[in-house]
Amino acid sequence: MVKDLQEPPRMLTEKVAPLDPSQSLTVADFRAPPANPIEAFTRFAYGLGVSGQLLAAPFRKAAKPRLVANVATSLAGDRSAGVALRAGHFLVCGLKAPISQVAMESSSRLTPPFQRAIHGFTWLRDLSSSAPCEQCAAPAQRVLKAWLDANREHTKGTAWTVENAGRRLTNWLVFAHILLTGANERERDRLLAEMERTARWLDRNVKAADDNLGRLAGWVGITAAGLLMAEGKARRLFGEAGLVRALGDLASEDGGVLSRSPVAQMDAIAMLVDLTAVYAAAEREMPPAIETMTALLVPPLLTLRHGDGGLGSWQGAPAVTAEKVAALLDASGIRARPGKDMRQWGYQLVTARKANLQFDAAPPPSSRHARFGCASTLAFEFSHAASRIIVNCGGAECAGGLTPVRIEQGLRATAAHSTLTLDDANSTAILIKGQIGKGVEEVDIARSTVRRGDTGATKLEASHDGYASRYGLVHKRILMLRDDGEELRGEDVLIPSGKKGKRGKIGFAIRFHLAHGIEAGLSEDGRGAGLALPDGTYWQMRFGSDGDEGELQIEESLWIDGQGRPHPTQQLVISGLISRGGGRFPWLFKKMG
Repeated sequence: MVKDLQEPPRMLTEKVAPLDPSQSLTVADFRAPPANPIEAFTRFAYGLGVSGQLLAAPFRKAAKPRLVANVATSLAGDRSAGVALRAGHFLVCGLKAPISQVAMESSSRLTPPFQRAIHGFTWLRDLSSSAPCEQCAAPAQRVLKAWLDANREHTKGTAWTVENAGRRLTNWLVFAHILLTGANERERDRLLAEMERTARWLDRNVKAADDNLGRLAGWVGITAAGLLMAEGKARRLFGEAGLVRALGDLASEDGGVLSRSPVAQMDAIAMLVDLTAVYAAAEREMPPAIETMTALLVPPLLTLRHGDGGLGSWQGAPAVTAEKVAALLDASGIRARPGKDMRQWGYQLVTARKANLQFDAAPPPSSRHARFGCASTLAFEFSHAASRIIVNCGGAECAGGLTPVRIEQGLRATAAHSTLTLDDANSTAILIKGQIGKGVEEVDIARSTVRRGDTGATKLEASHDGYASRYGLVHKRILMLRDDGEELRGEDVLIPSGKKGKRGKIGFAIRFHLAHGIEAGLSEDGRGAGLALPDGTYWQMRFGSDGDEGELQIEESLWIDGQGRPHPTQQLVISGLISRGGGRFPWLFKKMG
């Protein structure tokens, strides 16, 4: 729950306008596509289990499955991963694995990144981007045959989650020209029969998806099969109705997916880009909801884009590269500005000339939506021009590639984010399998512009209750970015949650994880640090004044890049003991020279 602060901040000069109703998701935007009485009956009957062939031609013998069109998607993949595949290796989250040594059975214990790649056939996009179709066919068919041999007649295990089955079917359909080039009749019939089997399984099981994104993947697969496979009208009508409902459930009012993950946001856009290409190939009119949702999904993604063009590390995502983000935006065809005050999605963006400040001002996603839920409330990332300065560790979603699985929960912890922790505890409990427990339930947030003489700044002021029940303290954070982008002032405040503060003291730590490549050194007085950035600029960090609580130290840290590779980095840590009655910790980052 995100609320406005009841008391306006000091020097408030401009209030943020409420969300424009025209940008809100409405029932009218996501109702099932209109259908005549015959189509409505066909959709209803198919949903009850009547076969599409029986509805299309009840007195004719069922024909063998076949495709009616080839798809040309505009979304490219990772060329380096495709080159690795042609050389006989999967390249997943930075880790190379020989194809012959990867267990493809649905019951095998693959790490999550390999599960998505192997059982979702996401590697087909990478392969298609690495060489002409004729050169991609042999390695694609090799992997396909190995997978089919390992999963004959099985419909259980990780290959048969709704999300993996939906992704797999869509990728088979979109890249069928690669899988079928040069294939003999037996191989073609086998793949087409497996497409039909997977589509039928999704027809029956799509509503049992784990979350909204998985449900969307299932409905996209069903709809694509209805468009591209012969006699698929009934399935298409059924799929479009479910797809539109899934789109309406996918995101918050400002367009951010409910898992709050930028990678999930990108996945949703990518699915809709591919589905748009499927409609074009089938020469059918696309439901308006698909275009509406694509346009809504892009601005929130831009909110988390740094000056280098890549994304911030939020809710388990690595620092997705600028190239990958640009490729997705180009393929979507959507031109939009970043959303700055995304209160429903939970992120705030402040830009000031070359500076970019991203702030997590919401509770973590609810358990039913969390994928790699992180206790990151009130964390921030900060960059200047193309240089990141303050980051989060990120990358929990990549655990199982080069990033070890054993640190996945640690990467989701509060301490892995640039914010305050109390007693080395998470502000929200971190559970296994990406889930989260009790903790932050409410965040108050206010955004304003301030002016002191000729100098202006944007001010963010937020607080959360994640430590209130355990320690009787509310964490409040104030961030103020000067309009020239060369000074970021902050203050972390601990306020008693009750009328009386508890007795005794408690340990605290305020962490600022430094970006990869920054060289840091403590000042002589121990109240600050110098930061030499890779671009040659120099920044200074200062905190408090003599006699204030806390000690500044430089400690080791870790940052996961856009390829899922971990890099050793450093972090600035202000730590010490604070009275249960609360306290204040002001700090400053300033560009020198």
